[in-house]
Amino acid sequence: MMIDLHTHSILSDGVLIPAELVRRAVVHNYSAIAITDHVDFTNIEFVLNAVRKTSFLEDEWGIRVLAGVELTHVPPRKIAVLADRARSLGADIIVMHGETVVEPVAPGTNDAALRADIDILAHPGIITPDEAELARESGISLEITSRAGHNLTNGHVARIASEIGCALIVDTDTHAPEDLITDEMAFKVAVGAGLDERGALAATRTNPKRLVESRSRR
Repeated sequence: MMIDLHTHSILSDGVLIPAELVRRAVVHNYSAIAITDHVDFTNIEFVLNAVRKTSFLEDEWGIRVLAGVELTHVPPRKIAVLADRARSLGADIIVMHGETVVEPVAPGTNDAALRADIDILAHPGIITPDEAELARESGISLEITSRAGHNLTNGHVARIASEIGCALIVDTDTHAPEDLITDEMAFKVAVGAGLDERGALAATRTNPKRLVESRSRR
């Protein structure tokens, strides 16, 4: 069953309200989903307060719903402070908007994020071996994404992560209904990035399941 730890609702730039996002995930046979809307210092309280209310959907539809955030275009020197703020506000999952090659993310974002209290570095672009080593040491997962544009560097990320030995997770970065995928497609995304069967299974099942199990709603 699919576990997706990077999605967006109308609380940032997605098109679905949280309940519809979760319902569509259920239809796609998801066992867990994290709603990780874009935040900075201006909206983090609002977003987490709203997303945490989605817990009522879990018993109704038999899916784990985690309240998260994606720290987005935050100046590198402020990332650790905002990550701590997110955790204090009860974020189950903290995603960092990494140095994707298709957006003007500030240089140094990957390095600063990997020194902060985050869970996933999303679409990290041309990540370096030193940054991957930081991820391994910190227990932070690197993302392989199915999202167009951001996925241009999936092969590079998978190769560097495999060489260094850090964890990979396949996510969708969903913004619209058509972005949700099945676990079979997630496996294909992992294999397409260059992972072997064992690595693809870890990225689509073992690693996300371990992260979900380690996080309890605060």
